[in-house]
Amino acid sequence: MRKTFLGVTLLLAALQLQAQTTLTLDDCRDMAVNTSKELEQARTAVEMAGYDRKIALANYFPNISATGAYMYNNRDIALISEDQSQLLRGAGTLMQGGLDAAAGAAIGEAGAALNQKMTQLMTAIKTNPALAQEYMGSPMWQTILNMLQGVDPSSLSGEVPQVADAVNALGADIDDALHPDFHHVWLGAITVQQPVFVGGKIIYSNQMASLAETLAEAKYDMKYADVILDVDQAYWQIVSIAAKKQLAQSYSDLLHKMQDDVDLAVRTGVATESDALQIKVKANEADMLLTKSSNGLELAKMLLCKRVGLPLDTAIALADEGLAAIPVPVLGAEKSLEDIYADRPETRSLSLAKDIYDRKAKIVRADMLPRVALMGSYVLTNPNAFNGINRTWQGGMLSAGVMVSIPLFHGGEALNKYRKAKAEEKLYDAQYQDAEALINLQVTRQRKLFAEASEKLDMAGSNLESAEENLRKATVGFEAGVVETSTVLAAQTAWLSAHSEYIDAGIDLQIASSSLQKAEGNMTENK
Repeated sequence: MRKTFLGVTLLLAALQLQAQTTLTLDDCRDMAVNTSKELEQARTAVEMAGYDRKIALANYFPNISATGAYMYNNRDIALISEDQSQLLRGAGTLMQGGLDAAAGAAIGEAGAALNQKMTQLMTAIKTNPALAQEYMGSPMWQTILNMLQGVDPSSLSGEVPQVADAVNALGADIDDALHPDFHHVWLGAITVQQPVFVGGKIIYSNQMASLAETLAEAKYDMKYADVILDVDQAYWQIVSIAAKKQLAQSYSDLLHKMQDDVDLAVRTGVATESDALQIKVKANEADMLLTKSSNGLELAKMLLCKRVGLPLDTAIALADEGLAAIPVPVLGAEKSLEDIYADRPETRSLSLAKDIYDRKAKIVRADMLPRVALMGSYVLTNPNAFNGINRTWQGGMLSAGVMVSIPLFHGGEALNKYRKAKAEEKLYDAQYQDAEALINLQVTRQRKLFAEASEKLDMAGSNLESAEENLRKATVGFEAGVVETSTVLAAQTAWLSAHSEYIDAGIDLQIASSSLQKAEGNMTENK
């Protein structure tokens, strides 16, 4: 899309070092393209559209994400009540108290008291789901309690403290297990989502992004054509002014020579003072015309420097500036309107915009269709509850599933969005038809202007030949003394006018050629 930027950079550096450099029309075009801020913005827009296309392409691939989290809780979690916790931790002491009471009374009463306490403990355990689960999962706990339920108090009189301590320790372990540490909670997860069917939304989004990138390129071509046409006009304006400056110089030299001849003739009595004054006035007018041409040429070169990104005071010369005649442009074969419509960035932009809104309508329609996606995740927690509640990272959980979402009703929002997108598509279609008619008119007009400019150049050339022949004869007659001064001055004025018109006709033809190239869509960077 871009021409070689290195060559333009080197050319700009060379212009900084040289007093004056000759530039061709192509050099000016390349420098303008690579230094234009508008084109730089258009190139950036193309680059952004390319990124949008890549973003849309990413929707075809699964979305994989990793998540980590930490949470602090100022309170812990208890699976049993405070009373039940105290009962567990004091089970051994409770049993020992029953035995001690039995020692001070009758053995039967002691056994009854002990059995009553153990029955209370068993009832508390079995009525609490968490304690019951712990009791059913601990053979040692079942053995000790079953043993204590039918024990003879007199046979345990020497071992009661040891058994009570063991029961208290076991109760404390069970109570700790029923009070898991949730002050510090850690979570890690890897999640995978893969869309399977979204109503064609991903496909149409990629198509729309690709069309948007092409649209940005078409808009770049529009800016490019404007920059090229502006440079061409500035370039040929300098050529025109330089040619007229040379013409003014020749005209001034001619008048000053004639003034010297007339002054000599006045001194010899051949001519009158009136003749000398007429020529002096014309000579002063020629000097003024030369001064205006010099100033105009300097300003025109400053304008071209601005167009091509050079400092305004850069000394430049153009390759066509010193030519004796303006070169005649050569056009290629005449293009058909269909090819012009395909090449013009304006019609391409409208056609692309129409296609973009067609895809937009399909994307909106996809929002009314079911969506299916595959989902999977692997989760790690600390503490985890896969083998009791343990503070460890061992043992994650893998999950997989299918998600189906079916939109039912949202006030007709999706339907109205679809209708709006279709209306916008019709709008751009109508604008495209109107643009075709305008382009047809523009191309026809530019072709006629080019033909008129070509015919005008031929006529100006013929008039210039006649004016030059008339001036030659008048000059010979004046030198022979048979032609009056006024006749020679009139011939010189006619020659100046004819030459100026010939220069204007050549410049008009060049500008008409550039305008026609733009109208036919030929003024793009790849052409």
